[in-house]
Amino acid sequence: MNKQHLKDKLSSLALSMFRKDFFGIYHGSLSAKTESSRFLINTKEAVFDAIDNNSLIELYFKKDYRWKQASIDASIHHSIYSQISEAKFVCFSMPQFTTAYSLNHNIIVPKDYFGHKEIGSIEIFDPKQFEDWYERAQSEIAYYFQTNKTNIMVIRGYGVYAYSRDMHEMAKQLAILEKSCRLLMLDNDAANCEFD
Repeated sequence: MNKQHLKDKLSSLALSMFRKDFFGIYHGSLSAKTESSRFLINTKEAVFDAIDNNSLIELYFKKDYRWKQASIDASIHHSIYSQISEAKFVCFSMPQFTTAYSLNHNIIVPKDYFGHKEIGSIEIFDPKQFEDWYERAQSEIAYYFQTNKTNIMVIRGYGVYAYSRDMHEMAKQLAILEKSCRLLMLDNDAANCEFD
C-alpha cells in the first residue's frame, strides 16, 4: 500500500475518533503495519485532530533512536504486531462511556441489536494496580488477545485496545462498543430513577 495514502487514512480516522471523544489532545495511539517488521504510529507530540506527516513516524521492530519520538504506546503496538499476524492496524482509545462502564462492571453484555450482533459480550480486564501497568502492558495485552481469541480488549479505568486487518472494521467495532456502553448506562440510570 502507498504510504502516503496510508498516512491520509490514519489522519482521517484519527480526526473522526477525536471528534467522537475517543482520543484526547495527547491521549491515545493509532498505528498501521507497513511491512513485516515496520509500522507507522503517531508521535508522542501528536494532536489527533491534526495528524499530518510530522505526527506520524515509521518504526522498525528493532528499536533505534526513532522510538524516543514515538507514542508511549509504541512498545504495546510492536508486541501486538510481532505476535499476531492478522493485526494490520492497532488502536488505543479511551471512549468515555466504555471506560466509565468498565469502572463498575466485570463484563459488557450489550442489550442493543448492533452491539449484540457485532460484538457480543466482552469481559473487562482488570489491570490490578496502575503503578506498574506500562511495564506489564506490552506482554499482557498481546497475551490477552491471543488467549481470548478476540480483537478488542476493554481495560478497567484505562481504555480500549483493538486491532484488525481492516481499519474501518476496527473503527466500526469501537463505535458500536461505545454506543452499546452508552445505552447500558442510560438504561441503568432509567432503572435507578424508577426506584427513586
